Amino acid sequence: MDQASLQKLHDLLLQTTSNDTNLVRAATAQLNQDFYKQPQCIAGLTTILATSPQEPVRQLAAVELRKRVSQNSGNLWTQLDQASREQIKSDLPKLILSEKNKLARHSAARVIAAIASIEVPAGTWPSLLPLLEDACQSSEAGHREVGSYILFTVLENIVEGFQEHLGKLFSLFERLLQDPSIEVRITIVRALGVIAQYIDSDDKNLLRAYQNLIPGMILVIGQSVATADETAARQLFDVLETLLILEIPVLGRHVPELAAFLLQCGGNRDFDPELRVLALNALNWTVQYKKSKIQSNNLAPQILSGLMPITTEAEPEDIDDDAPSRSALRIVDGLATNLPPDQVFPPLRNLILEYFQSSDPSHRRGAMLALGVSVEGCSEFMTPLMGHVWPFIEAGLQDGDAGVRKATCIAVSCLCEWLEDECVSKHAALMPAIMNLIDDPTTQKSACTALDALLEILQEHIEQYLHLIMERLAGLLQTAPISVKAVVTGAIGSAAHASKERFLPYFEPTIKILANFLTLTGEGEEVELRGITMDAIGTFAEAVGVEKFRPYFPDMMGCAFKGLDMGSARLRECSFLFFGVMGRVFGEEFAPYLPQVVPALVASCKQPEQGEEELSISIAEAAQAFSSGSSPTDAINLGSDIDANGNSSIDLEDLDVDKLMDVNSALAVEKEIAADTIGTLFSSTRVHFLPYVETCTLELISLLQHYYEGIRKSATESLLDIVKTFYELSEHQEWAAGLPPVVAVAQPVRELIEHIVGPLLEMFETEDNKSVVSALCVGFADAINTIGPAFIESHLEEISNIAVEVLEQKALCQQDPDQDEDEQAPEYQAEYDSVLISSAGDLVASLANVLGPTFVPAFEKFYPLIAKYYRKNRSLSDRSSAIGCFAEIISGIKGGVTNHTGPLLELFLKALADEEAEVLSNAAFAIGLLVEYSDADLSQQYIPILASLRPLFEVDESAPAARLNAKDNAAGAVARLIVKNTTVLPLDQMMPIFLSALPLKTDLLENRPVFRAFFHLFRNHGAAVVAFIEPILSVFAYVLDPNHPEQIGDEIRGELISLIAAINAEASDKVHAAGLSVYLSGN
Repeated sequence: MDQASLQKLHDLLLQTTSNDTNLVRAATAQLNQDFYKQPQCIAGLTTILATSPQEPVRQLAAVELRKRVSQNSGNLWTQLDQASREQIKSDLPKLILSEKNKLARHSAARVIAAIASIEVPAGTWPSLLPLLEDACQSSEAGHREVGSYILFTVLENIVEGFQEHLGKLFSLFERLLQDPSIEVRITIVRALGVIAQYIDSDDKNLLRAYQNLIPGMILVIGQSVATADETAARQLFDVLETLLILEIPVLGRHVPELAAFLLQCGGNRDFDPELRVLALNALNWTVQYKKSKIQSNNLAPQILSGLMPITTEAEPEDIDDDAPSRSALRIVDGLATNLPPDQVFPPLRNLILEYFQSSDPSHRRGAMLALGVSVEGCSEFMTPLMGHVWPFIEAGLQDGDAGVRKATCIAVSCLCEWLEDECVSKHAALMPAIMNLIDDPTTQKSACTALDALLEILQEHIEQYLHLIMERLAGLLQTAPISVKAVVTGAIGSAAHASKERFLPYFEPTIKILANFLTLTGEGEEVELRGITMDAIGTFAEAVGVEKFRPYFPDMMGCAFKGLDMGSARLRECSFLFFGVMGRVFGEEFAPYLPQVVPALVASCKQPEQGEEELSISIAEAAQAFSSGSSPTDAINLGSDIDANGNSSIDLEDLDVDKLMDVNSALAVEKEIAADTIGTLFSSTRVHFLPYVETCTLELISLLQHYYEGIRKSATESLLDIVKTFYELSEHQEWAAGLPPVVAVAQPVRELIEHIVGPLLEMFETEDNKSVVSALCVGFADAINTIGPAFIESHLEEISNIAVEVLEQKALCQQDPDQDEDEQAPEYQAEYDSVLISSAGDLVASLANVLGPTFVPAFEKFYPLIAKYYRKNRSLSDRSSAIGCFAEIISGIKGGVTNHTGPLLELFLKALADEEAEVLSNAAFAIGLLVEYSDADLSQQYIPILASLRPLFEVDESAPAARLNAKDNAAGAVARLIVKNTTVLPLDQMMPIFLSALPLKTDLLENRPVFRAFFHLFRNHGAAVVAFIEPILSVFAYVLDPNHPEQIGDEIRGELISLIAAINAEASDKVHAAGLSVYLSGN
């Protein structure tokens, strides 16, 4: 490039640093037109970088030089003559070493990285690595800082080109991690973060060498925090998070050391709060992604001990602001949901006891908040211990400190969500205490939140409180601040949900008040109040029913449509929820709204996210941003502006990432609700939705690969709802068990199944979220049971393998890279893990149901996989679901169970001695089915079976529902024994016990075997039941009484009335005394 052109290029770069946007725009246009399309501009920019006296120009020259080298995959660089390329490669490292401005040095380092990404893979820059190694080992700190930074930027681009040198680099890095310069040490940790992503898990030597560097890396991260270097700390915590989520065990044995370090950083009040939050967030990731190491080293007690002091610190007023105390509580939640509850709740309970007895209210507050966040993951484990917990709650609600009372309200909300029965049993103590706190302005909002949660579960008990609640809450709707009105409105919605038709007297006056909130157009609190109002009114509709709500239906739909157009993801979410509720309430009456609703749902699903919208930014701003560098290790992949030459002109640092995350989070939740609503509306509006099925199905399939698990889960559930509804609307006969299908489904149904099942199976292969896999298993099971063998005809093996992988704990979502290959998954798991196992059991049971006896060969494989979940160390959920799954399988394969009779009988008898009512219930049901369907002669086992069932009949009417259900299932089991082989039963001893359990009150489906037994006895063993005729007739009278809920169905009713007529011929006085004469013809 001649001198005049070089000067012109320099002047134009200088002009782009102007504050005059017109000058910048003109200079940018001329640069693009006259220079940046020519290869010689690369040489010119290099010269300017070396010679310009102005620092901003040198920095801009470096930024533009990097772009030109990278332009069109390096095309402009390769067009430059060889001599110029070699000169630039020789000069650039020297220029950078002599450059005094740090921003310019970093920008120029990225030019070397861009050139290296072209030259190193081609083998045309062999001197680069030795040159960088020399710089990193220079006696001058400045040279080491530059050399390490260039090496870092090069590795970001082309680790593959240096993989054969990694062993030697690790030796260099080990020394540099102890370099006197903190800048060198920080850069090396960042470089190691890049390299980690390219280590092969099979390369044990390299992996071990990397693991040996971890202590040094941890030390450097701590140094960056101690020196309050927020930028460096953020970069290094990004590295740490990358290491945590990698699918190779780079952290290995250092997880305990890492957890201790992060806990120390997070708990040190001398450090900057934002840096403490970074450390605690990293600890939360450690708990989530390295839980096998946390579990095997029993680190939960140590971590909880370190977290509790942090929970006592003050929280910011704004709910969106982060603080160490909030981060600490998130970790307590993470420990509870990721680890076995016996590792978490016992030490936490001791800490809660200690802290709640403190005279310092902040300690009592922290204890209550920790209790609240632990409930979700430990609810099953906590249930028998609630007698020890309630005194804390009752004391907390009356504590002298308002902060403790508010924290207790939060804990009550959590308990109500996860321990429904226990909270309902305490309503007499909870309700007055909460209502008192509603009268106190300092606790009003928190108390309303607790009331909302309690009302949601109160059911029939609400009647005694409803008038007081509505009177108090209606007053607050008029006088309270907007933020309190929002929680009050939510509580009124829950009151409607619980009271149902009893809400009717309050419906009209309340909806008239709430309608005013639907006119709010402000942001923030007004948006939240308007959205919650929409939710509450939907709940009103479900409570009062179609006829009472119909007059308000059009206006409320109008408000929901206005919410769609107000530019708020939250309001769109609430409108979609409202549409779903209206669809359920009004059914096909909702159909006229579909042309307006469905396009809005689909448009929501299609919205761009993650910075996909174009952003405008000047070259000068881009240069400033670029100088600090961005890394592919960042958790978010952001889009960027493209200039006239197809080059990126914006980097991560230009963006308000926190704001972008907030926006994307709101959009993701909106999409989740939109996807869910699609399935709901098809189920509700039936044939009217058919024109939209194809569009919606295609859009939902596209969401199966979305980054947010909530969207994948909703899309999965809606897709399977769509295929079920489509099948139900088609002309079809009742399916019959077995493959190939005896009953064919319509061709459009078969095609829809193929369109949907394939992508769902593909999603499973890469799905790492347990809740999504659980939803897939449950959804598949429901679809299989609905559609029958035709659903699995083409995919039996793949669907079966999903269940096998989950039960073997080998699905991707169950993998932990830090678990040794030969190490068995621990038997005692987090309660969330048990939900997944139960879902897989549902899937296996559905396969047995639709395959019938042809499932028997597969049962050979499934039997040990399921049976292992009934062991002493397994959770209640595991034990219960294992026995329940076997019961459902027996119901499906019927006589096919015969060869497994012995081991199953042994297992069920063991389960009948379980201490948990839920297991007892399933065991009674299972053993009854085994006796009914097995062709093996079990007559010798009847007495042991009866002896095992006997304790289940000894239950008080006030016992928990699960215990009453076990009694009903025991009665059903005895009934099945009677039908199978009455002759070996001691009827005279057995009948009084059997009749004591009747009439059934909880599991009315067991009336089928019970009445089959009665019909069998009267038909074949009439003399044996004469002595029990009065109590039997009393049972008959109960189930036939129209004042009681439906008990037996038309078929049994008809046969029962015929039986009563036959008894009447022999004992009319007894029939008349039982009040059964009215059911006989002629009466």
